[in-house]
Amino acid sequence: MARGKIQMRRIENPVHRQVTFCKRRAGLLKKAKELSVLCDAEIGLFIFSAHGKLYELATKGSMPSLIEKYMKYNREIPAAAQDPKGKQMNTEAKEEIIMLKHEIEILQKGLRYIAGGGSADPMTSAELNVLEKHLEIWIYHVRSAKMDIMAQEIQLLKYKEEILQEANKHLQEKIDAQYGMVELGPMLTNFDQYPLITTNINHQYPLTIPNEIFQF
Repeated sequence: MARGKIQMRRIENPVHRQVTFCKRRAGLLKKAKELSVLCDAEIGLFIFSAHGKLYELATKGSMPSLIEKYMKYNREIPAAAQDPKGKQMNTEAKEEIIMLKHEIEILQKGLRYIAGGGSADPMTSAELNVLEKHLEIWIYHVRSAKMDIMAQEIQLLKYKEEILQEANKHLQEKIDAQYGMVELGPMLTNFDQYPLITTNINHQYPLTIPNEIFQF
């Protein structure tokens, strides 16, 4: 009687699942050993059970030596062979490096040109255009840095001004509290409010001198 086709899905019964795991694990290890003997192949096999138990097989040598061989093989494979885009990226990086080196050479030549007043190491029109572009960028950065420094200095001066104003206010309050300073302006100008202060002082404060002082 032919066996029925087994459905490829998880076995729900834990006992049946464990029995099937043991049988198929043994069959897989047997097939790996047969393949190694028949084809003279090096085979390394890892199996972790549902409970985390490890089963391993190394047909030739030990498992650590087989893993080391595997890692060495991976290191020897060029990155471009593993990634089709790697070769293109590598080419673009080389082109960018060459372009940057050429640009650095132009800038160094431009510095010598500026230091020599244009007499030593003459430059072509294209090289001068490159130098001019970089000079404009440098000037922009210099001006931006100057503006930032000036803004910081202005902010610092404003802060110092606020501190001085607060100190001046505090000192003025201490002086007023200590000496009781009042404004005398209204008293000297508004005569109606202060009737005793008049131009005819003799009427308000008569001058009397005792007669005894003049008796000899």
